[in-house]
Amino acid sequence: MCTPGGHTAFPAVDRMGEPMIRSNQGKLIGILAVTALALWLLWPSYQYYTMTPAQREGAKNLADLRKKAIHLGLDLQGGLQLLLEVDTQGLKPAEARDAVERAREIINNRIDQFGVAEPLIQIEGENRIAVQLPGLTDRGRAIDLIGKTALLEFKVVRTDMEQQAVYNRLDSWLAARGVAGVDTALAKTPLSSLIVNGVVRNEDVPAVQRMLATPGLDSILTADTEIAFGSESDTREQGGGRMLYVLKRTAEMTGGSVASASAQVGLDQTNPGAWGVSMQMTPKGRADFARVSGANVGRQLAVVLDGVVQTAPVIRDRITGGNASITGGNFDVNYAKDIAIVLRAGALPRAVKVLEERTVGPSLGADSIKEGITAGLIGTAMVVAFMAIYYQLSGLVAIAALLLNLVYLIAAMAYFGATLTLPGIAGIVLTVGMAVDTNVLIFERIREEMRAGKGIHEAVRLGYDRAFRTIFDAHSTTLISALFLFQFGTGPIKGFAVTLSIGLLANLFTAVVFTRMIYDYWLGSGKVERLSI
Repeated sequence: MCTPGGHTAFPAVDRMGEPMIRSNQGKLIGILAVTALALWLLWPSYQYYTMTPAQREGAKNLADLRKKAIHLGLDLQGGLQLLLEVDTQGLKPAEARDAVERAREIINNRIDQFGVAEPLIQIEGENRIAVQLPGLTDRGRAIDLIGKTALLEFKVVRTDMEQQAVYNRLDSWLAARGVAGVDTALAKTPLSSLIVNGVVRNEDVPAVQRMLATPGLDSILTADTEIAFGSESDTREQGGGRMLYVLKRTAEMTGGSVASASAQVGLDQTNPGAWGVSMQMTPKGRADFARVSGANVGRQLAVVLDGVVQTAPVIRDRITGGNASITGGNFDVNYAKDIAIVLRAGALPRAVKVLEERTVGPSLGADSIKEGITAGLIGTAMVVAFMAIYYQLSGLVAIAALLLNLVYLIAAMAYFGATLTLPGIAGIVLTVGMAVDTNVLIFERIREEMRAGKGIHEAVRLGYDRAFRTIFDAHSTTLISALFLFQFGTGPIKGFAVTLSIGLLANLFTAVVFTRMIYDYWLGSGKVERLSI
């Protein structure tokens, strides 16, 4: 019998038994429990993303909320994307692969300690590493931290007499040879006159650097002598310049002697409020440190990181405890933390350079979210309208299942810590289509059974049973494809695969279990005389 509304109404001719009613009660309790759990998992996301910037600054549990909330990908919240290249020149193929893999692991460790949520670090090609840092704001600090080779060395500083002898030889050599790229007046200025108590004034630093870079100058230095600048943060009151050190070229110890490192305040007794890095030595490092400090009492021991002297404290006594520190005149908390991170994570096996850098602004990410949500809402609204008009009351059941599907999908992503990306939103939209398709298959199968003369109870049972195989096959094949996309795809493709996979599993539950339970309750009440489908 057809109704004017375009749907077909069939008379009810049979009833459900008491065992089936009890079974449905169990299903209802289970669905309510799962729904309550999903809403509980979504609550941190709601709290976090509805906070204003001012509320986030004052929130004590912000870190916990951020951890439990749904993570947004680079394309949705902005951030930094880098393509790095590891220098594998001169290495055998096996050694090159090992160097790239170790570089990836070390970069991953550094970024984890940097505090970026859900970074993506993966190898591309033979010697390249792709890095995505969602939500990152300090671009320069991140690039410096990722690319730092972290060659830590402990070198003895030459005595004042030895340093003066070195500068005198350089003065004589430079006066006879000249300095390329330095104006005539400065070229006649002795190098030693630009160094006062080991400090080079800031305005003289470029000239001194050009002098020291003069070709052939290394031949004037002895084989075990080198000159190195101090860190820019290691300033002195005399003109605010940079320290210049004459060092023994051979390192007494290396970073391999450091077991752990942490940023601390109060390590410098002359500046109790300054930040520094506290280091604990390995057993071998402890013995080496005791040997070096015992043999050089009264001399300076320079802590050299990547060719730059971080500090050069005077050794007062033989140190046997295995503890050391790196301090500087103007160390701030970020600089101290970055050095500690690098020391803990280890040194990169080979030099790394940035081939490509892309910055995605937060406003662009916000636009992507807005456009993605708009597209999803429009598509969902059109689907809802179609189901409600064409399938009437049964269409409303399908819509309820669809909404429940979306709740389960997003809650599962929050629970597993999955990252939502723009392709992931596309996966959610595709899930909506799959959910509707599932319900259409069931509804049309029920219609066929009723046209064949089956009663409502029997038609609903046969409709679900016979449609299930087709539904299961379609979901299984799509799920297998999604798993392969996740396994072999890159970041955006993985985001699509994650949302699609979770959505398919949620759809099987809502379309088969939830809607079936609704029909069973209707038919089991004994009050349904016609089925609107």
